[in-house]
Amino acid sequence: MPPPSKLAIATSSVNRLVKEELSYHKELEQQESSIKKLEDANALEETKVMIPTVRNSIASAVAKLEQEMETAQEQDNSSATEEVTKAKEAVENAKASLLKTS
Repeated sequence: MPPPSKLAIATSSVNRLVKEELSYHKELEQQESSIKKLEDANALEETKVMIPTVRNSIASAVAKLEQEMETAQEQDNSSATEEVTKAKEAVENAKASLLKTS
């Protein structure tokens, strides 16, 4: 089995970061409900601080993925067609996530 291409790696990275951001939003909701019971504002603030960090990581990963997509398309590698399709979906999901949660 050949090693994953740069495009596949960048696609996986974007997908992982989008999932990570979603998990931080879920954690934020859980912490907000817990804070009412425990009055533990510190944990809530820690979670809030992580969201912009992950968002920046998503934006950087999307930029890198878009560059990899351009490279793959310039090479006109027909075997990368499926990877390009997955990459486009990942970019769309990431951009939607960034818009939705801003």
